[in-house]
Amino acid sequence: MIGKGKRPRDPNQLAAWTVAVSTDQIPAPEPETPPSPPSDLSAYMSAIGRKGGQIGGKRRLKTMTKAQRSKVATKAAKARWKNA
Repeated sequence: MIGKGKRPRDPNQLAAWTVAVSTDQIPAPEPETPPSPPSDLSAYMSAIGRKGGQIGGKRRLKTMTKAQRSKVATKAAKARWKNA
């Protein structure tokens, strides 16, 4: 029988696993809970290095509208070419 862990991908094994869990032959897997951030977030982000900054920029671009991205890009281009 299938032990604890991930759900099987095979439909027959999945059916057997579902019956085993529902009849308490094996315990149901615990849902994964994300770790809670520490109280001092800036110290945590500096401890993990650049990863936090890279994630933040990608997430920021996903949430911005096209007009907002265009405005930011125009401002960046003006700053780049200001002294040229």
